[in-house]
Amino acid sequence: MTILQAFDQSVRIDAGELVGYQVAGHEYIHQKGSPGWRSSDTEMFPIIGPTNEAGFRVHVSKGNAIQDQHGLLRELDYEQLSHSNTKAVYKKKYRAATPVENSKYPEKSTARLLIWPFNFEFTKTYELSKAGLEITFGVSGDQDMPFMLGYHPAFKLHIPDPIILANDKTIGLAEVLEVGSRALEVPNCDTIVLKDKNDIQVKTEGFGNFMLWTEVPNMVCIEPISFYPYAVAQEELFEGFRYLAGDQEEFKVSIQVQ
Repeated sequence: MTILQAFDQSVRIDAGELVGYQVAGHEYIHQKGSPGWRSSDTEMFPIIGPTNEAGFRVHVSKGNAIQDQHGLLRELDYEQLSHSNTKAVYKKKYRAATPVENSKYPEKSTARLLIWPFNFEFTKTYELSKAGLEITFGVSGDQDMPFMLGYHPAFKLHIPDPIILANDKTIGLAEVLEVGSRALEVPNCDTIVLKDKNDIQVKTEGFGNFMLWTEVPNMVCIEPISFYPYAVAQEELFEGFRYLAGDQEEFKVSIQVQ
């Protein structure tokens, strides 16, 4: 377990996963073991969304990639590169066409091995400041590699009727629950405020959109995404790709208590 601690804030990181964020002793992150989700955060890369209806295949320039829901990045282990009181840096590295065991197989998937025909490196940096917690994602790899990126943090809820503010729109928890597993789209948005017992702002750079998901009343996932996958049929998921240009692309998520 890695701990960052400064400015009356405390961050707990387990093998790269954000498992706790407290400000003045108040916990904002969904805790493992609580109803709703077995994790507390993860990344969606190089694709977002389900692929089962497309035979777990996603069309790319080098043929069909074999990907399960939300991509293979989550099946790789983070390496910790550095750690201080206020900052921790992690990396995952993938070599093109290397088969990766799918943890969902065979109970929840028929795809035993996942494959992506491009090289990439993925970094995740946590940094505490007086303003709050900033998480930066760095994507590098083969020139023109197609990719989508989503971040999937789960926030702990403390009251029965929290609301979410996005683009001057108010979204109630019941609306998110009603959508269910597809997740509620919040397009063309870079900032969301969760109004719970204490308010928390999630501000992003590079993503452009959000989706909201929960199936229980004690947590909600506020997910910055580069593409909303349910806008297209699974066979056409390639329509949501961006293409890697230059040495590295960066995406940021700032979590600030208001």
